[in-house]
Amino acid sequence: MNDEKEGEKMAFGIGINSQYANAGAVRGKQREIACECWFTSTGKVTPLMLKLQDEEGVCHVVKPILVHSQEKKLYAGTPSIEFDCSIWLKDQQQRVYLIFYINENRWVLNMR
Repeated sequence: MNDEKEGEKMAFGIGINSQYANAGAVRGKQREIACECWFTSTGKVTPLMLKLQDEEGVCHVVKPILVHSQEKKLYAGTPSIEFDCSIWLKDQQQRVYLIFYINENRWVLNMR
């Protein structure tokens, strides 16, 4: 009987992608960035440095990145890892979120 219930769960998709929190759509202002990161042998990602362009097209290097936490999420069905971080930007420390879209190998800086 237990096997029957397990089969029902799989047929209806229960438990699929349960390692990611469903976060809906991304909120806040996003900026495309380049990010230097470290991947461990087990696949854990750690952002080390980022580059972003300002409104005049000047590229800025931002480091170090202080990561407070990270969480796997689904944004509109897209698997991602969201990093809650502090960075120095425009001579002041700011709390930001770095989002790594796994399937696209793309990074964004999110300011809420």
